[in-house]
Amino acid sequence: MASSKHSGGELRRLALSVLQPGFVGTEAPDWVLRAIGDGLGSVVLFSRNIVSVEQVARLTARLRAENPELIVAIDEEAGDVTRIESATGSTRPGNFALGTVDDTELTEAVAADLGRQLRSAGVSLDYAPSADVNSNPDNPIIGVRSFGTDPDVVSRHTAAWIRGLQSSGVAACAKHFPGHGDVAVDSHHDLPAYGAGRDEIAAQALPPFRAAVAAGVRAVMSGHLLVPAYDPDLPATLSRRILQDLLRDELGFDGLIVSDAIEMGAVTARHGIDGATVKAVAAGVDAVCVGGESAEEATVDLLVKGLVAAVTAGELSAERLAEAAGRVREFADWTAGLRAAGSTGETAGDGIGHIAARRAVRVAGAVRDALPLTAAPHVVELAPVTNMAIGKETPWGVADPLRERLPGTTSVRVRGGELERGTVALESCALEPAAGRPLVIVARDAARHAWMDRAVTGLTSARPDAIVVEMGLPGAITAGAVQIFTHGASAASGTAAAEILTGTPSR
Repeated sequence: MASSKHSGGELRRLALSVLQPGFVGTEAPDWVLRAIGDGLGSVVLFSRNIVSVEQVARLTARLRAENPELIVAIDEEAGDVTRIESATGSTRPGNFALGTVDDTELTEAVAADLGRQLRSAGVSLDYAPSADVNSNPDNPIIGVRSFGTDPDVVSRHTAAWIRGLQSSGVAACAKHFPGHGDVAVDSHHDLPAYGAGRDEIAAQALPPFRAAVAAGVRAVMSGHLLVPAYDPDLPATLSRRILQDLLRDELGFDGLIVSDAIEMGAVTARHGIDGATVKAVAAGVDAVCVGGESAEEATVDLLVKGLVAAVTAGELSAERLAEAAGRVREFADWTAGLRAAGSTGETAGDGIGHIAARRAVRVAGAVRDALPLTAAPHVVELAPVTNMAIGKETPWGVADPLRERLPGTTSVRVRGGELERGTVALESCALEPAAGRPLVIVARDAARHAWMDRAVTGLTSARPDAIVVEMGLPGAITAGAVQIFTHGASAASGTAAAEILTGTPSR
């Protein structure tokens, strides 16, 4: 039964306070404003809420008129996963590019620059950085979102990123605990498993989270993955053994535990969204992210009722719910102070994102003979189906920045399904338009996509002089071919590749 210390109205307020819902629209919906008045302690923004930094600043000011200490979160990693620049592509490279450069001062500066932009928009919590070590090259969900494959590299850049972001007044959130880098299943759709033993996990996955705690991170996001070495039955988000015993007791983390989006298939397929929410809070989650397509009033009401009913039925203790709500309040107080103390200054005024993207580019092959291009090329961009963390609307590639530098540049974007169905043929869309002109092939994780690897191989066989730009994880270097590796597909990385191709740096 519910504790006599907590009335029904108070339980509802506590339940509201531990949710971090998203919503649809670029203005504050009435139901969100009412919920904030009733105790909702946080909201999360996605690209659907963003037109410009100035518009987001107006939106967050309206939300905070209901509660000045409202936590406003965003899922902004920079690089491939961007919300604040989803319409144009990120002007900053992502983690893999920064880890490739391996200059922690640069990483700190890029994160501080992002923090200034987010702070000016009224954001107080960023669901970043990804502290995952991308130890499985077939990982469909992390990839270039990771600083790399070496735990030491990931650890020092995770710490640097957190220091930089928080110096600008925005709280960081290390994710996806206890490490999402060694899986081969996308948790948006199903439950991945990390089958390593405890010693391997301690050596491979946990060091970046230890570094995050040491760097002063006050929020950690749980991952929806099964880690049998700690809990053979429940994914990390729903596992007290992982959240309490490992994260709090062993790693010494006493801040806010945030769930990954609770509507993801890895947890809802087995427990439903309301059941997953109850189990997450019972296991030790303090704030439940409700993003994605579940951003509506009815979903929030369902989760509030589920939490209240669970307390009433004895499935969730009132004390645990109150503890979670207390941590949300403490975190809100801390972020308000962080915002007030954060450094100010021009955002991106020094072009630090483009500097970082240029430094991350690597080239291989007979570059001196092939570059710079003097004639307008034909560009073939091989486009994979990206995971749900990457906005479908976010532009990427090399064709557009090349066109700005070499007018007359033509391009085509080809998808695997089109090649497999025969609706598109490389001969007609790639080779024929490139006759007598340079051919530039742009790939994105060719080593992970068999159709893309075949296309690159076929095109370079037919045109040995073709230049390959890989914007995902680098695969094997092809002997003889000129290759450019950007280590990410941000707009900044595309521009950096175009500069290499043309020998014309941005003005």
